[in-house]
Amino acid sequence: MPTLLIVHHTPSPGMQAMFEQVVAGATTDEIEGVEVRRRPALGATASDVLEADGYLLGTPANLGYISGALKHFFDTIYYPCLDTTIGRPFGYFVHGNEGVEGAQRAIGSITTGLGWQQAAEPAIVLGTPEKADLESCWELGATLAAGLMP
Repeated sequence: MPTLLIVHHTPSPGMQAMFEQVVAGATTDEIEGVEVRRRPALGATASDVLEADGYLLGTPANLGYISGALKHFFDTIYYPCLDTTIGRPFGYFVHGNEGVEGAQRAIGSITTGLGWQQAAEPAIVLGTPEKADLESCWELGATLAAGLMP
């Protein structure tokens, strides 16, 4: 069964709301035959990544960059997963109160280095997530999971 791995750092109510909607989209009744695994960024391992077929990454934009937790995740899995996960699909969601461009650049650089393929537009939210923001998070989860359906 294909597996979608959601790696997240959700320290704020805004990030938690986004994460919950990503999970809701990925696990909707219309998605069949895909296992969804959720791992906090500080607990996700190279084994989690190697066992998954696609990835969803969630981070706040801290001082214009990805969270330290997501950076730690990438530092931990980069070399063990470098050659094995090339071409796998991914998506991401970012929450910030100001600019998120640095966080987006970092995710782009690291995933390019891993050879992952972006499979959906990111869900980017500035400030308190509104209804439309949360709907885009739901769509992101559903899109990534649907792309893995057998």
